[in-house]
Amino acid sequence: MKIRTITSLIVIIMISSLFTSFLHAEKGSRIVVPVNKDWKFTKAPNSLDDLSLATWEEVSIPHTWNAVDMQMGKDFYQGDAYYEKMLFAPTEWAKKRIFIRFEGVGQVADLYINDRYLGQHQGSYSAFVFELTYDLKLRHENKLLVKVNNQSRPDIIPVNHFLFGIYGGIYRPVSLIVTDKLNITTTDDASAGIYIRQKNVSAQSAEIQVTTKIENRYKSTQNVMIKTSIYDDKGNLVQSQNDPIKVTPHGRQAFVQRLEMEKPHLWHGKIDPYLYKLVVTLHDEQGKIIDEVTQTLGVRKFEMVAGDGFYLNDEKYPLHGVCRHQDWWGYGNALSNKQHETDLAIIEEMGATTIRFAHYQQAEYIYAKCDSMGFIIWAEVPFVRTTTGKEAANAKQQITELVKQNFNHPSIYTWGLHNEVYCETPADYPAVVTREINEIAKTIDPDRYTVSVSGYGTVERPINLNADIQGMNRYYGWYEGKTPDLLGWIEGLETNYPDYKILLTEYGAEGNIDQQIEDVPESIPYNDQFFPESYETRCHEIQWGIIEKHPYILASYLWTMFDFAVPMWSRGGVPARNMKGIVTFDRKRKKDVFYWYKANWNPVAMVYITDRRVNERTHEVTTVNVYCNTGNVKLFVNEKEVTTVNAGATRVHFVFENVKLKPGKNIIKAKAESSGKKIIDEIEWFLKE
Repeated sequence: MKIRTITSLIVIIMISSLFTSFLHAEKGSRIVVPVNKDWKFTKAPNSLDDLSLATWEEVSIPHTWNAVDMQMGKDFYQGDAYYEKMLFAPTEWAKKRIFIRFEGVGQVADLYINDRYLGQHQGSYSAFVFELTYDLKLRHENKLLVKVNNQSRPDIIPVNHFLFGIYGGIYRPVSLIVTDKLNITTTDDASAGIYIRQKNVSAQSAEIQVTTKIENRYKSTQNVMIKTSIYDDKGNLVQSQNDPIKVTPHGRQAFVQRLEMEKPHLWHGKIDPYLYKLVVTLHDEQGKIIDEVTQTLGVRKFEMVAGDGFYLNDEKYPLHGVCRHQDWWGYGNALSNKQHETDLAIIEEMGATTIRFAHYQQAEYIYAKCDSMGFIIWAEVPFVRTTTGKEAANAKQQITELVKQNFNHPSIYTWGLHNEVYCETPADYPAVVTREINEIAKTIDPDRYTVSVSGYGTVERPINLNADIQGMNRYYGWYEGKTPDLLGWIEGLETNYPDYKILLTEYGAEGNIDQQIEDVPESIPYNDQFFPESYETRCHEIQWGIIEKHPYILASYLWTMFDFAVPMWSRGGVPARNMKGIVTFDRKRKKDVFYWYKANWNPVAMVYITDRRVNERTHEVTTVNVYCNTGNVKLFVNEKEVTTVNAGATRVHFVFENVKLKPGKNIIKAKAESSGKKIIDEIEWFLKE
């Protein structure tokens, strides 16, 4: 009881301090309070009545109960768990509206406040909001109880754990939002309540259209001034518009404002990810702030031109892409912002320009960081592979949440509808659902593309062509054919479908960094237990060498950036692991293929000797592969220069043949120069005596 009292006092002080500071700034303005500390957690009592007998542990959010077991195999915990938090409500909230916002709970969440049931949210990956206004007891502790369940269900996407696991828990941040009775809505599918559209964007001008959704819980119509202001990155006011409006008590109402910007500083991807700040403020008749919401604004236009490429602000812009799953070894999906930053920093180092966030809505923080870092983003919902005939309603809900919650991110260029979902005719259930969720996405957001993905290489599939863009996953050399077969596939599409917008949305092979082989085979069984790293390397060398020569492929996304958990699999010598990543699951080791793409995509001068972990050699005469983007490289073996070199798959690939090793230790050095500076990479190989 003492511990709970002390905790309550801390909460009171924290909330009172925050509330007082906001009152001092502007009476009536909203406050947002994180509520991520001092939660209690327990697994699986049979019913709410049994909770008094449960053994509780103290946890902080983000939290998942599958951080270990789901990453070890198929015997992971699925079922119910409970989170409890005591919340003190100060008297200042008496005339306010109070909401609780969860950014992500895996995957079904039932909320109780003071033992009264409030409602349920289904789906692991999107945010949701419940209103607490009418149930909080002022100047008392209030018990929040969240029942969470991560069992796969036929009516919630994804419908199984096969391609990736559905981690259980409150694994993204939670916050309280306190507003005036008249407020910019928080309950429009947990969106920001404002929607920014851009029209006629050029270096000379841009039209910014802002729709603000407002709710009035007063008993009478309120006269309000709505002000939308745009500030540059130094805080200078660029443009603003004030409009008097009347907000009735009759439901949510939308108000549209249009602002003209002259000579806007354009957001231009990695080259110049310039962001403005857009602020929507509501003022009462005395001029006091009632509510305020701030969003970033990146002014840009984009276009995909069939057979040619992606254009950003009327300039051709390469989309060199990776796919990213959100889980980490030992953490599951309960990640800190620092871990999200680490992932983006690794992707940035490699030189990628675009990211496919697969196969579900990811953290709000990471989308915001992509805005500021300049990545071009693909966001999608987890309508993947298996269908049951029962998931349509949830798929529609999740696409609605995805689009509304991420509407204002300038980095997002397309909404993903499904991945590898199939049917026999265009009239079958999966195709119909795809068209329906496409219609939802295009109705909410007419300005962005939609994309769907097939695992087959033919355009004629009955599920295809239900979105603006057709993506295809092609695993030549892994699930089918030989690695070089990618060339014939692309050339066939170029000939037969020149006017189609086609993306290569997944390609690659698995590579276990702890398994090595000197003689790389032409193919290996994908369901075997031996996935040598060098096989993955050769596949990517060949396939990127093909892709970069064919602008018909408007964007390509290698699968995948990081190894990730697949609890139902056991392949490649590691249970529950997909090792198609080019960085290990713990983010500590970069595979050779990482440096292959870095040499091709990142202009910073580098040299790298590949196959460095194949350091136990048996062949006296061998080949050395070097990646170097300076245009000049020399190879030395035991201080003797090797002069026999051939061009490899791309301009950065140097293949030194007939390299002679001596018994025992051999020192291999690659040397290059850039702007007068020497760049050296050195490894050791050991030839068996």
